[in-house]
Amino acid sequence: MAKNGFVKVMDDLPWIVKIILCIPALDIIWGIYRIIKGASQGNMLTLVFGILWIIPGAVICWLIDLITTIFAGKPIVFA
Repeated sequence: MAKNGFVKVMDDLPWIVKIILCIPALDIIWGIYRIIKGASQGNMLTLVFGILWIIPGAVICWLIDLITTIFAGKPIVFA
């Protein structure tokens, strides 16, 4: 299945920009990334976690995104 335009743009961002998007206020963008990726791939689990990532994720999950982005190059937990 072809990647959605937003998902492709996010995947192609430079590493440092991905790190910046992991800070607490901007981590909502990774939640939106998960929602769009889950919807475009028909993956309900990714879609649900994308929705959950926005609300409590802005408080807690940004740290998981930051760590996985530093080591793997992009958020990989439920994405």
